[in-house]
Amino acid sequence: MEHLDLVRMIQDGVAPGVWADLGSGLGAFTMALADLLGPGGRIVSVDRDGGALRRQREAMAARFPATAVEYVQADFGRGLDLPALDGVVMANSLHFARRKSPVLALVRRALRPGGRLVLVEYDADRGNPWVPHPLSYATWARVSLESGFVDTRLLSRRPSRFLGAMYSALSLRPPA
Repeated sequence: MEHLDLVRMIQDGVAPGVWADLGSGLGAFTMALADLLGPGGRIVSVDRDGGALRRQREAMAARFPATAVEYVQADFGRGLDLPALDGVVMANSLHFARRKSPVLALVRRALRPGGRLVLVEYDADRGNPWVPHPLSYATWARVSLESGFVDTRLLSRRPSRFLGAMYSALSLRPPA
């Protein structure tokens, strides 16, 4: 997908504030966030791959030099010391976690009350070696509620040559 396609997938879920991109890889959705948040945006980009984060840092400096990005090499599923977040993007990263609940508990705790979780995922419940544990939107609606999120809604759905389709969804941490 092109950059504008990524922006469109998440734009209805993103609001101003401090955001994290968990499992950011080379930063495709980090750059989409930077585009949506504008020059005053603040992003924490988290990935296990230090090489990917270095390449991401170079790309961000070239395309979005006014966006403040903190790069954290870590496994987001093991807990992180993050600032209080207004939002989290998890784009094609939650499907690597077999057990979703512990990861989602960490995400929920990192979000401020009313904070936003934007999930981008393959719309399937059976995976493959590259996408081991996807979850369809119907499954996400149930899992998000069981994990303490509210007001889950579908933002976007796009055809994909891998596993049929991809979707983006917004879920909220309940207000205090």
